[in-house]
Amino acid sequence: MTQHTQDLPPVRALRVAVIVGSLRRDSTTRRIARAAMARAPRGMQCDVVDIGDLPHFNQDLEHEPPAAWMTFRQAIAAVDGVLFFTPEYNRSFPGCLKNAIDIGGRPHGSALWNGMPAGIVSVSPHALGGFGANHALRQTLVYLNMPAMQQPEAYIAMAETLMDAAGTVTRATTDKFLRQYMQAFADWVHLLRSPVLVAAAT
Repeated sequence: MTQHTQDLPPVRALRVAVIVGSLRRDSTTRRIARAAMARAPRGMQCDVVDIGDLPHFNQDLEHEPPAAWMTFRQAIAAVDGVLFFTPEYNRSFPGCLKNAIDIGGRPHGSALWNGMPAGIVSVSPHALGGFGANHALRQTLVYLNMPAMQQPEAYIAMAETLMDAAGTVTRATTDKFLRQYMQAFADWVHLLRSPVLVAAAT
């Protein structure tokens, strides 16, 4: 028997944290992230969770965590999935992004990342599209038990040629890819989080 849409239990909107691994205010990576967020499908709310003010992780501070750590952890605890947008530094992802991941992964045994659906978009001015950063980050997410979407992969190569000075995407193929990627990520989160989303909506 076919189950029609009107028979399905209600599902609340997806809440997705967007974490940008570039601290520069108008970096190419940040502009790609904004363009992707603008193409999120209906029912998917994307919000940037800033990591620029996070003090370096130091276990000595765990007994009295800095306020910025607590704000960051609360923001991550409230979402259904995380989208990472990262540049590539020396064939890996930036230290500021690793710091944020470490802060969210503590205290030991209480990692916020555990089971959280993730997506990775690497951005580069070069032809490889940040391949090294993408896979270095993916390796870290495996350890954290963050199921990272496998397909479609997102390596945004020659990124500075894809937008104008105002950050507007100028290529139809890029526009199409970003829309497809965001829809695929919404489907990925729904696949892994459906029981949670339904329970929260009822």
